[in-house]
Amino acid sequence: MSTNILFDAPGPRGRLRNNILTLLSVVILASAAYYVYARFDAKGQWEGEIWKPFLDVSTWTEYIIPGLLGTLKAAGISAVCALVFGAIFGLARLSDHRWVRGVAGAVVETFRAIPLLLLIFFLFFLAPSVFGGGDYTLIALVAGLTLYNGSVLAEIVRAGVRAVPSGQAEAAQAIGLRKSQVMRLVLLPQAVTAMMPAIVSQLVVLLKDTALGYIIAYVDLLNMGFKLIPAVHFGSLIPAAIVIGVIYVGLNMSLSTLATWLERRTRRSNRTSAAPIAPPGAVGEPETSGAGTLL
Repeated sequence: MSTNILFDAPGPRGRLRNNILTLLSVVILASAAYYVYARFDAKGQWEGEIWKPFLDVSTWTEYIIPGLLGTLKAAGISAVCALVFGAIFGLARLSDHRWVRGVAGAVVETFRAIPLLLLIFFLFFLAPSVFGGGDYTLIALVAGLTLYNGSVLAEIVRAGVRAVPSGQAEAAQAIGLRKSQVMRLVLLPQAVTAMMPAIVSQLVVLLKDTALGYIIAYVDLLNMGFKLIPAVHFGSLIPAAIVIGVIYVGLNMSLSTLATWLERRTRRSNRTSAAPIAPPGAVGEPETSGAGTLL
């Protein structure tokens, strides 16, 4: 029998109290679920007629699948750009040159502080003034996601490199490696392993944030499923919201499962001496061990 070091095992009264609270919680949640079901039923939201469009292949081929592809397209492009942005500015914040660190820090902190929706709006309305008329929905969405999530990834990169024990860099420098070689051959391979769970977790956030493209009429899953389908099939707003919600949950759970698997693999791996990095803003900021600045 293992002993939990976080709290004492409850006695008979404690177990009885926990069981009662658990039962009450289940009853409350079941009551809330039944209330929602009853209200939907009173409005006729469970009638087969309004769910019939989602059994039609054309609904999926004309609306849902194109919207899903639009979401994945925006998420894929933004993920690649954000990773590049994060790597460049994360390493720049570790530079030996104060002006490089200052500029990179100002850029990262600025775009982390601006609300993402405001950033997307600003880019969407600024683009026609700069580049002329055209459809800039994808560009504005990708640029906003890149700047915001790339800034968060830059902090993850910086924390990942600094999480590698300083002795690693000192040993590499002692055998004659240059600073760039120490970063490329010693620190980054270990840091990437430690950063991987946090990077994938941030990419989950990026995927969810693509839904903000709905505000600027980008053709994504939310726009196609939640706006166009109810417009074509009157009365199917709630079914459309449920179907689209289930698809989003499936996508995010798949990426979250990947992040969990990577985190467990990282903890079992002996390829790095750095602890897994948590994304900035998560519970507990990532600890650093002072690997030093090497650029």
